Amino acid sequence: MQIRVNAESAAFYRAGKVEHMRTDRRLQTLLHTQRNLMNKEFLLYIGVNTFDYLGSILSYIVIAIPIFAGVFNSLTPGELSALISKNAFVSIYLINGFSQLIDLSTTVSDVAGYTHRIGELREVMEDIIKKQCDYDPTSGESFDFDSDVEHRANSTDTAFILDRLSYKSPFSDELLVKELSLKVTQGNSLLVVGNTGTGKTSLLRVLNRLWESSSGYVEMTSCFGPRGILFLPQKPYLTDGTLREQVIYPLKDIYPVAGSPDDERIMRFLELAGVESLLKRTGGLDEKVDWNW
Repeated sequence: MQIRVNAESAAFYRAGKVEHMRTDRRLQTLLHTQRNLMNKEFLLYIGVNTFDYLGSILSYIVIAIPIFAGVFNSLTPGELSALISKNAFVSIYLINGFSQLIDLSTTVSDVAGYTHRIGELREVMEDIIKKQCDYDPTSGESFDFDSDVEHRANSTDTAFILDRLSYKSPFSDELLVKELSLKVTQGNSLLVVGNTGTGKTSLLRVLNRLWESSSGYVEMTSCFGPRGILFLPQKPYLTDGTLREQVIYPLKDIYPVAGSPDDERIMRFLELAGVESLLKRTGGLDEKVDWNW
């Protein structure tokens, strides 16, 4: 629910990898708990069903032994049939027990349906990943926030190049901006103004490749990440977790990976932001909190 409500904010941070890691960790915990529950229920069902079937089978054995032993040889066929019919309810009960095994086939079909839908979801997610732009344009390689590898620096101070760019909302056919050309360079401030709904935020979505452009050319000439370009969403997104995870988000580990976590640097940044009191409220950088940030 938290990711769905804040999907765009997390996307601006390009936090897909860290959210995938955190979600996968929670999923593994859930699967482990569910596996333990299934194992315990399995043993319980074996015990219950064994007694049910054993009682039915024993009832047939009890009536069969004296019949084949000749105890009821003095009975006429009619009387013997009447005796056996008295135990008919046992047979019905036994058949009902075995019919439960047949009913399990419907559960298996449901599981097959769920598996098929999960497979389709994975295929769609893989297609989305292939269309994402979490890479360094200068090298064409995927960019990892936590990578300690130095990326090649761009020879120019240009961050974005737009040439006759036109774009629209994915939910509308009307163009928001038509044939926009500009360069975003280091050291120069750029203010985008306009009325509500004219495409200001949409421009950032196109630059960050959250939306596809309708026509024209757009290039991010610098890498995305702490050494290059970062996007700040309109709606701040605070993930759940420790104070350290809030500060370094969307990094999975402290940046850079090599070396011990730089606690002093984090505390200095907290003081600069005027929120050093959070250290006392949370009990430290790595203490888990139960309240919503």
